[in-house]
Amino acid sequence: MEKRSVCVIINPVSGTESKKNIPEEVASAFDQTHFDVIFRITGYPGHATEIARQAVKEKFAYVLTVGGDGTVNEVAKALVNSDTVLGIIPFGSGNGLARDLHISMDSEKAIQTILEGNVRTIDYGSANGHIFFCTCGVGFDAFISDKFAEEKKRGPLGYVRNIVEGVVEFKSEEYEIRHDGGTLRERAFLLTCANASQYGNEVYIAPGADMEDGKMNVSILKPLDPNEIPQTTLQLFTKNIDKNSKMVSLLTSRLIIKREKPGVLHVDGEPVSTGDEIDVQIFHKGLKVFAPKQIEEKRVKEKENIFTAITRWINI
Repeated sequence: MEKRSVCVIINPVSGTESKKNIPEEVASAFDQTHFDVIFRITGYPGHATEIARQAVKEKFAYVLTVGGDGTVNEVAKALVNSDTVLGIIPFGSGNGLARDLHISMDSEKAIQTILEGNVRTIDYGSANGHIFFCTCGVGFDAFISDKFAEEKKRGPLGYVRNIVEGVVEFKSEEYEIRHDGGTLRERAFLLTCANASQYGNEVYIAPGADMEDGKMNVSILKPLDPNEIPQTTLQLFTKNIDKNSKMVSLLTSRLIIKREKPGVLHVDGEPVSTGDEIDVQIFHKGLKVFAPKQIEEKRVKEKENIFTAITRWINI
């Protein structure tokens, strides 16, 4: 039986935890008679993408990423529409994709998920050519991602501090939004295109998002009064933001955002500068990724329970 090749890409500067034990953990977990495992350390922005592209070219079976959302994005965008499967060992400050896929934050359990071999094929998005897997957006979340990128030390506390300070100085903007169902104009505090349900850190901007439906959930939050901020924050953490009276929600496969001027767009939490028009599209089932099997079974069961409940209601 031919050995399968595994490339492990480690970002040494992501997150706040040490990764010094990861090579030993991974190497000891994989059966050396069936797998060839190599390790690569990133040295600069974009390096993970270069390594992953080479792994795809050499037909590696798996590419594992050890880092945060930025590293996952760099690796995953090199794997789209290929047979190479992504494995995530989360070591970031947000870990949005890992959390939405229900991958454990414990490295040993995350490695076990990879070894179990259950593969999901999920959608991905593109915003003016910038690929994302969780969310992209403009407005307050892009403003905060730009501020957070300047932090020397990452972590939840720094993120919260930037949010508190940012609420004071941020100014809402007006957008023209063209989607599958028409066009609307809104002044928005934030405008998020979500493939996954959350930003990371269990902050849910689009609780109903499904990474396999070929659509993006668009969350447009209108400007908030100061007294509305505490409740809105709570709703983000409790999966209830879609119930906010200031929220406008859309489901679409493509979105054109026209804003007042060029500025920052965030892509999976990383800021990029782009023009005053942003073309966002979802590409159906373009990335193979390891995820826990029991979650797949749970999702099917939840849908069955919903169907049963609706059927009972109709028959009443």
